[in-house]
Amino acid sequence: MKNFVIEIATSDFASSMAAAKGGADRIELCDNLAEGGTTQSQSIIRHCREKLSIQLFPIIRPRGGDFLYTEDEFQMMVNDIKACKELNCDGVVLGLLNTDGTLDVQRTSRLIELAYPMEVTFHRAFDRCKDPFECMEQLINLGCNRILTSGQKPTAMEGVSLIADLVKAADERIIIMPGSGVRKENILQLAHQTGAVELHSSLRSKVQSKMEFRHPAFGAESYEHYSVKEEEVRGLRMALETDHRPQTKEN
Repeated sequence: MKNFVIEIATSDFASSMAAAKGGADRIELCDNLAEGGTTQSQSIIRHCREKLSIQLFPIIRPRGGDFLYTEDEFQMMVNDIKACKELNCDGVVLGLLNTDGTLDVQRTSRLIELAYPMEVTFHRAFDRCKDPFECMEQLINLGCNRILTSGQKPTAMEGVSLIADLVKAADERIIIMPGSGVRKENILQLAHQTGAVELHSSLRSKVQSKMEFRHPAFGAESYEHYSVKEEEVRGLRMALETDHRPQTKEN
């Protein structure tokens, strides 16, 4: 059986702790997951680093939207990577593109060099690039460790064919990690069809506030937030490590 790695995207300390207890191998720590993730505060990153023993990869993304950054935004990314290194994070997650949809090679190279010896994951900016195979080769040459991708489709199951082709073309020179819509119902199928050994999920679910007083001028949505449940992560791990394919007998 393959040794699979499960990465869970979280947006706060409680979610990160639940993911770790549920069996996650790595945390991608973000703010604003509804926007695809932006850089979390240093205080939350520090607290997660102090309390969690599993790998911690904060996202380095100064805003939501596209992945075309100004020089001011790039400098913010530089500063955030330096802060993550000082906090002893295991890696960072980032992605930069040019106006024509190609990889911003020069500035990506600078960030990867700055991050070392932390690992670098190129996030789903990859799913917005013009030529995924060219982009992958460039990231390999730059020393990037892995690519998070949904196969340039909204979900990984929809992009499973391209993900499988990328895994094959990568030939273990870089890790291709499927993400988006990964759940216990499809994670094993996704692993089988792509050949991927690292998989990413957010497993977001709504948590109701424990507030007893709720102001009538504000709707129910202001008294709930997204979080990660320990049992959901455990279920994901169990589904991935349970192979239900029929075994063929040797003659």
